[in-house]
Amino acid sequence: MNKVKLYDTTLRDGAQSKGISFSLEDKLKIAKKLSEIGVHYIEGGWPGSNPKDISFFKEVQNLNLGKSKIAAFTSTRRANTKAEEDVSLRRSLESQAPVVTIFGKSWKLHITDVLKTTEEENLKMIEESVRFFKKHNKEVIYDAEHFFDGFKNSSSYALKTLKAAVKGGADCVVLCDTNGGALPSQIVSMTKKVKEEINCEVGIHTHNDNGMAVANSIIAVENGITHIQGTVNGLGERCGNADLITIIPNLQLKMGIKCLTDENLAKLTELSLYIDEIANLIPMNNQPFVGENAFAHKGGMHVDAVKKNTVTFEHINPVLVGNKRKILASELSGKSTIFLKAKEMGINLDEKDPKIINLLNKIKELEHAGYHFEAAEASFELLIKRNFAKYKKFFQVEGYDVHVYLQKNKLSSEATIRAKVDGQEEHTASLGDGPVDALTNALKKALIGFYPSLTDFELIDYKVRIINPEEGTAAKTRVLIQFRDHKSTWSTIGVSTNIIEASWEAVVDAIEYKLLKDQEEK
Repeated sequence: MNKVKLYDTTLRDGAQSKGISFSLEDKLKIAKKLSEIGVHYIEGGWPGSNPKDISFFKEVQNLNLGKSKIAAFTSTRRANTKAEEDVSLRRSLESQAPVVTIFGKSWKLHITDVLKTTEEENLKMIEESVRFFKKHNKEVIYDAEHFFDGFKNSSSYALKTLKAAVKGGADCVVLCDTNGGALPSQIVSMTKKVKEEINCEVGIHTHNDNGMAVANSIIAVENGITHIQGTVNGLGERCGNADLITIIPNLQLKMGIKCLTDENLAKLTELSLYIDEIANLIPMNNQPFVGENAFAHKGGMHVDAVKKNTVTFEHINPVLVGNKRKILASELSGKSTIFLKAKEMGINLDEKDPKIINLLNKIKELEHAGYHFEAAEASFELLIKRNFAKYKKFFQVEGYDVHVYLQKNKLSSEATIRAKVDGQEEHTASLGDGPVDALTNALKKALIGFYPSLTDFELIDYKVRIINPEEGTAAKTRVLIQFRDHKSTWSTIGVSTNIIEASWEAVVDAIEYKLLKDQEEK
């Protein structure tokens, strides 16, 4: 086997994730992005289910999707209805999608309890629905819903449903683990039986309810499957679908099965982040291959080994999937960590420089005091550059004041700040939803005349943790704040017995980091 077809259902199955709602514009953008990396099939939705999907199939015709094919999703015809008269089938045909994916029942339980029809009628529904679209020259993919549960219940009947689809002219039959409960061994035995009896391309569609979606997809390919359905980042109902972002590099880099060009494989990290951004989700740091921590190294011995030979603690070169190596700083760090982090920043150090040991000791002291630099890379980068590079502060804060007051039964916050830039002082005040927001707004207001790029700067996440709760009201507070502009996101940290002071430290670092990056990019 040298190739597997990739079928993406992010726009339908992925959109069924709790808390996700793609707009029409979102769906069009995602379809375009998927086509750019070379996904073979892009399932756009169910034209018969809602006006948005009907509009999508109309608008997507205006996009250049290269070799990617758009698929419309629908069910088999209703029981005791002619295929030509079924509203859902007609709407899918009217969508003008070149590919139609039809799902039908494989499990007797669904035939009796859901469809309320007979086993024989179900077989006719499958065959006639497939034939309806083949008569109109469509490529037809048949999704055998609940196939593995149906096979456990009655293997002979489950196979009959596939044969009905093949008889109707299906181009591919897809075995669906709809409830997501199958084990790899069951996927193997049942797939082998299907391959023995079905003369047609066979695909796999798995859900992740038992955590096996990716493994089940991979093992299906090892047993002759040549069509894989899944979603970007494993989005989907309940526990999600098989994650194509994990499946693709496993197929290509581990099994030698070409799915994408090498150039497009290197866009996987970008694609993963792009979908999370549109879905308004925080990326999973521990996601295989593309997660921020996928190639992150923290322990001093690990870092030293990676410095000497990356294969020691990395199963692939992160560049192959568009990711990068990340050296984390913590009390576990060694000299190699400081050396490599500085090198990443363009600072070449002498490994014998005593300042490396001094900084390492300082980091350990700070982490003992409650700092947590592996979660605040921006603060750590500033720490290194303040110690090893020619670094000039962009501004100085002369003082600040923040008030929280009750007015008309509503809490309000107001901050005033005095700041200097190149000897010129600004005295500003600003309101905010809370004291940290007010301080951030006031500091931006004071600096924006000097640094207009701060208009593109916002706080997106704020985490507070009490480090030593046994100290009661004198306990230290650790504040981690995440910020972003149109190019990137970054996190900073502050620690103090006063939550306002800890937050302020993180805010100042965040703005310093933003200005430093803007300067370096000029």
